[in-house]
Formats: sequence, structure tokens, C-alpha cells
Amino acid sequence: MTTELDGLREVIDGPLHEIAGRLSRFLGDRWPHTALVIFTRECTGRPRKVAGDTEMINRVTLTELEQLKARVTPGAPVATIATIAGAERPVWVVRDPVDTLLVLIPRGSGQPAAPLAELFGIVATSIRQQVAQASPDYLAESRAASSERARTIAEMAAAHETALVTVLTTLRSTALDDHRARLAATEEASTALVALRCARASDQALSAEPLPAVFARLRKEIRQMLRHHEAQLEFVAPAACAPGDTGRRTEAGRSEHTMTLPGEVAQAAHAMTRAVVLALTAQSGLTRLRVAWECDGTHLRVDVRGQDPGRLDLGALRHQLDGRARALKATVELDAVPGWGSRAAIDLPLAPAAEPDRTGESRLAGLNRRELEVLRLVTQGKRNRAIGEALGVTESTVKFHVAGVLKKLEVSSRGEATALALSAGI
Repeated sequence: MTTELDGLREVIDGPLHEIAGRLSRFLGDRWPHTALVIFTRECTGRPRKVAGDTEMINRVTLTELEQLKARVTPGAPVATIATIAGAERPVWVVRDPVDTLLVLIPRGSGQPAAPLAELFGIVATSIRQQVAQASPDYLAESRAASSERARTIAEMAAAHETALVTVLTTLRSTALDDHRARLAATEEASTALVALRCARASDQALSAEPLPAVFARLRKEIRQMLRHHEAQLEFVAPAACAPGDTGRRTEAGRSEHTMTLPGEVAQAAHAMTRAVVLALTAQSGLTRLRVAWECDGTHLRVDVRGQDPGRLDLGALRHQLDGRARALKATVELDAVPGWGSRAAIDLPLAPAAEPDRTGESRLAGLNRRELEVLRLVTQGKRNRAIGEALGVTESTVKFHVAGVLKKLEVSSRGEATALALSAGI
């Protein structure tokens, strides 16, 4: 039992984007499988987390996972036949109550034992908590995944749309005979073109969140959190999500669309606003709290103000916010005036830089949590033995991590790594 718990701890203790590989290794002896997929809408940048047979997992689609999830009720693991990776095949499936799905492609026949659901429940809860906390590592990985995904979709859509428009133009030509065949072909091509154009919007729904829903969830959480606090609460919703509105109005008075936020921006804004609110309410004497969001289509601006003694610990709060701010290139302004009050203003860009490059910060984003810990100690001038003592690992393990850091940062010495880290604020 102790060994199993230790193994499960290793699964949930590490970079979120690598959790499928760690879970696959943990389950491999007891539930032999050739491929593993975790599917969760909460990870908007990368809803599929996969491990195993590369050729197979690359063919697994979100549509297949959605259809499989709809067939399975939360609870015990299920052995069934489903379309996965473009073919009918046996699968073991677990749908956790938090709506995260686990799919295993088993090596043989048989039924998955009940503990699989219990073990996966811990993993699913860990994923949910990491997303809710919106750690800097998760935000950087999510933004990179969202950017790459959007770029790939745009390229594919443009190429396919051009091809289909060309087909339609040819088929609609009056120079062709056999009107009936031409009409049928035109209808099929038109349907394909509509489906392709809708695919972009459908995929966007997996990587973005409606602004009204994000703010409403935040407002509900803060009210619940401060239900016994005497401070007066005021919430100012973005113009696109004022009470009763979900988007721009048409002439008929109906909402035409709902403004959406990239998933990583929504999660960061929620977590950073909550952190500011907790810091303000920790002061005695807070009488009024105002939370306002404003979005102009390119930036989300968060403004939190409190009528309080103005003794906010600005250093501690900035330390809490800076990691997320660096991950998304956001700016943070904090102010506290004794006897007057406190204020936090956060400006979050909705999109990453148009032309990402291999600057120091982008290379640092590729480090996992343990590598960042090692790098921070390297920048303090500590040698391998001292780093090992600080982290509770062997000196040889430290050497392994240092070598990995130098490789990922594309530098050849500890001094270069230190300079790069310091220039990025680490």
C-alpha cells in the first residue's frame, strides 16, 4: 500500500503536461496497455494528455473522446468497444465525477479492477486543482499549446477552404454537362465547406471561455468566500457581460455573440483576482471592496480596490502575482496609502506575441518545476552538493538536472544560465 501511494504521489507531483506519461508508467504493471489518454475540458490549451503508442495516440480525436464520454457514466471503470484513433477497438474507460476521462487501450482482454477509478479520481482531482491554481508553469505551457493549436488550425482551414472553393467554382460552371450529377456534387462540397468553417469555431470552444461565465463564477466565489465578512462588496462586470447581456446587441435587441477569453487568461485572471481579494480582506478594518473587469478585445484589465487602513504587504502580494504575470506577459501595479486604501491593477494581454522567438524567457518556460528549483539555487551561487542538501536529493541527481537545464537553455555554463535567469527576473 505504501509503495502504491508513493507511486501515486510521483504521478501528481510534476509538470501537468507530462502527467499522462507518469500515470501510464504507474498503471503499466497492473493494467497493461499500449496507449493512455486523459481528456479534460479544464485544460483548455491541451485537453488531450497522451502517452504510449505514438502512431495511435496521434490519431485520437476530440470528437471520438466526446462521444466515448457521453456513453459512460461517472463511477466504476468500464470495458467496452469504441471508435478510438479511427478504428473500433477494445478500451478501458473511467469517467470521474469531475468529468475528466481516462482511456486505456489494453494489451489483452479482461476487465479493469475497481481501484482504477479510485486511483484516477486522485489524479483527476489533482489536475483540477492545478488548473484552478493557474500556476505560472501551467499558464506558460497552456499558452504555448493554445498558440500552436490556433496556428495549425488556421493553416489547415485556409488550405482546405481554398481547395473546396476551387471545387465549388468548377462544379458550378455552366460549361459542364450532366446537371444532376453536378448538382449532387455541389451539395456535397457545400456541406463539407460549411463543416470545415464550423470546425474552427468548435475547436475554439475547447480553448476559450465565455467572459460572462468567467466573471459570474468569480463573483459567486468571492461572495461565498466573504459571506461572513462585514465589508460592502461591489462588482463591475465588463461591458460585454453586464447583467442580462452576453455580447454585442443586434438591431433586434438580441445578443449576437459572446466575448470569449483564452483559457489560460481566464484562469490567470480568476486566480490573480482571488489572490488580491484574499490579501485585502486579510487586513482588519476593510469596509468596502470593489472588483472590476474591463475587456477591449485585446486586453483584460482587472482593478481591485479596498477601503482599508492601507497597510497591505505589497511585497508579499507581488511575489504571489509575479509568476503568473511573467508567464502571460501581464503587468501588475500595486498601491497602498495608509489611512486611505489599497489598489491592484492587472493588465493581461489576450494573445501571445505574434512572432515568438527563442529569447531567454521562452527558453525558461521549457523548464519543469524541479529544473526551475535547481536553476534558482544555481543563481544563488550554490554548488551541486549544497543544492542536493537543499532539495533533499543526491549530488548525482543534481548533476543530471543541471545538465538538463543547460541543454534546455541552450547555454554551455552555469554562469550563462545564471545571467539568463537573472535577466528574466528569476
